[in-house]
Amino acid sequence: MPIGASVGKNGVNDLADVLVVQHLLNAWLGATGQKLLPTSGECGTLTIAAITGYQARVLAAARPDGLIAPGGRTWIALAAGQGAGPPLSGADWWNANQTRYPNSAAVADLVQPFRDNVGAFLKALKDAGAGVTISATRRNPIRAQLMHYSWRVAKGLVAPNRVPALPGLDIRWDHGDPARSKAGAQAMSDLFQIAFEPSLTSRHIEGRAIDMTIGWNGTIKVKDKQGKPREIGAPRSGDANTDLHRVGATYGVIKLVSDPPHWSDDGR
Repeated sequence: MPIGASVGKNGVNDLADVLVVQHLLNAWLGATGQKLLPTSGECGTLTIAAITGYQARVLAAARPDGLIAPGGRTWIALAAGQGAGPPLSGADWWNANQTRYPNSAAVADLVQPFRDNVGAFLKALKDAGAGVTISATRRNPIRAQLMHYSWRVAKGLVAPNRVPALPGLDIRWDHGDPARSKAGAQAMSDLFQIAFEPSLTSRHIEGRAIDMTIGWNGTIKVKDKQGKPREIGAPRSGDANTDLHRVGATYGVIKLVSDPPHWSDDGR
């Protein structure tokens, strides 16, 4: 929507025009991690300062005048979205967007034949009286990318401007300053609760792994795939009990010992 008259310092500043400009400026301010303007329709000092800042930083104006004229250089750039790239990485991005890329904890989302193998193993565990809590099955591939590069940018293992773009993922890792870029990535890594570098070749992405916590009391008898009961005692934890690992293997559900909750179709 074009403006009908000038907006800014010594401008006409009609309410409708000011609102348009404030919304467009907020797209730039938000993308560059700056505080947003109140969209009041009133052209006060904050709006004029934002116009001046836009002219100086985006248009490289030597003498920004804080005024936007209809059809002028500032208006054309602002209306075209110049300078308003994807939103910056950080806690605000995570809170606003991460739910768009959910992981699954459903066995039904695993691929065959691993899905049926897991189902049979889970039934044997529950029939024996073990308790099972599933925390993850299939991982969203975009979420995997976010986790992977949050870690790597935060640790300085990859330059923020070298993170590959993904279709459907609007995020900017490069804040224009190395320290701010690392801080934004670290905030996301913390919110993802990442303890080790996330892989881009995880069996979870392929639907070939499950994370689950298994526990029981006393000694239980878990049937292997051939139907033979196997006594499972201490330690009473699925991550550490090698007898249970051997039972799982008969179903094609293989324990990765280095990752406490992780089981897959090949132990990776």
